[in-house]
Amino acid sequence: MISTRASGVQLHITSLPDGRLGPSARAFVDWLAAAGQSVWQVLPVAVPDAHGSPYSSPSAFAASPALLENPEAPVTSAELVEFSEREAYWVDSWTAVGGDLADQVRFAREWADLRAYAADRGVRIMGDVPIYVAPDGADVRAWPHLFRTDAVGGVPPDAYAATGQLWGNPLYRWDVMAADGYRWWIERLRRTFELFDYVRLDHFRGFAGYWAIPADADTAMSGRWEPGPGRLLFDAVRAALGEVPMLAEDLGDIDAPVVALRRELGLPGMAVLQFGFTPWDPANIHHPSHLRSDQVVYTGTHDNDTVLGWWDQLPEDARDMVRWACKDADVDVDVDREPSWALIGLAQAMPCPLAMTQAQDVLALGSEARMNTPGVEGGWGWRMEPGALTAAHAKRLRSLTEATGRLDTGS
Repeated sequence: MISTRASGVQLHITSLPDGRLGPSARAFVDWLAAAGQSVWQVLPVAVPDAHGSPYSSPSAFAASPALLENPEAPVTSAELVEFSEREAYWVDSWTAVGGDLADQVRFAREWADLRAYAADRGVRIMGDVPIYVAPDGADVRAWPHLFRTDAVGGVPPDAYAATGQLWGNPLYRWDVMAADGYRWWIERLRRTFELFDYVRLDHFRGFAGYWAIPADADTAMSGRWEPGPGRLLFDAVRAALGEVPMLAEDLGDIDAPVVALRRELGLPGMAVLQFGFTPWDPANIHHPSHLRSDQVVYTGTHDNDTVLGWWDQLPEDARDMVRWACKDADVDVDVDREPSWALIGLAQAMPCPLAMTQAQDVLALGSEARMNTPGVEGGWGWRMEPGALTAAHAKRLRSLTEATGRLDTGS
């Protein structure tokens, strides 16, 4: 996905100062370019659910009108016809549930402008594809035969939730999808790569094996593992779309078949530094000493606390591990004084081709700036203050990026 050393920042569109496309989005691109960053990672640009989460959208294809800079901009009949013909596979599914096609045309225009603006400044945009769709959404109504009714999605008990996470999303009938040549997934990814340069595949482990929870269950505890489609899905996608640059979100309960599938497909995985410092587990795969060149390293993701919030709750023996890791990597930042910037420096020093950090960590913000807590309703509302990212932040990040060999020589 990334052939040379690079780095980037994760910030969702709704977390921009005005929470939408427009001046602050372009200003953020300018800041990224000044900071020497090559990648801007966003969360799904889909219509969010009632809690603000873009991971349980009423459509796997439609973009959120709430992100528009100019929601009243005129749309011509010719534009509507052209868009409908280009996106013929899914537009009827969206308009059938009351979706406004004109909003999708507006989004396509504004997003294309932003992506071109970013490309001109050496910034590529990474999107995110949730593995599942919302119950009773446009996709389930338009293609009911592709979805199960006996079980729903989630994950078993993990570090985030003692009883697991009961997402409630409908599961796929992979046998039916296979018989159709995985057309729905091909069209979904075709649409996705119209919007993004790179894509993170959410919950990649679900393609190897997924946690199926009885539809009437109260928690995720009663679920069981069932086999996913494996490489057959990805072979069909590549046959239709060619090589598509994807990142596998291989976090959580990962077993050997998940690792084997990712490596067989040649997809980079993820490492999260916040997960890496566990004194009771010296074999922790997220520890800096275990990171590899087939991974993208993160200080934390939208599901993690900020680095400062994490550090404030970290036991002293785990803090000692962080101190030693920073020393071993020659990170020239006092981790006790600036844990956020120390972890940014540690991520940048790793062998992973791409190093990512949250904007909140560049700003050294605490738990009040956390984006999401898995398994807990709410969240998704954090927004950056106007002017928060300064020229001084850009200069410092650029210097660090250059020192670790991640600066694009053309920037």
